[in-house]
Amino acid sequence: MEYTRFEKARIIGARALQVTMGAPVLLEISKKIIDPIIIATMEYDNDVVPITVRRDRKAN
Repeated sequence: MEYTRFEKARIIGARALQVTMGAPVLLEISKKIIDPIIIATMEYDNDVVPITVRRDRKAN
């Protein structure tokens, strides 16, 4: 599925918040990488983010 830039930003932001709050990181990364935005972006790029987007067919 192709995401818009807004959906991508929302997914990365939500995942970064989860990582900040103590969620396990889903990739093997260096201990030097501690920024949750970078971690979430790496997860997004590797298609391991456990977040999906549900779109409505009707727009109001």
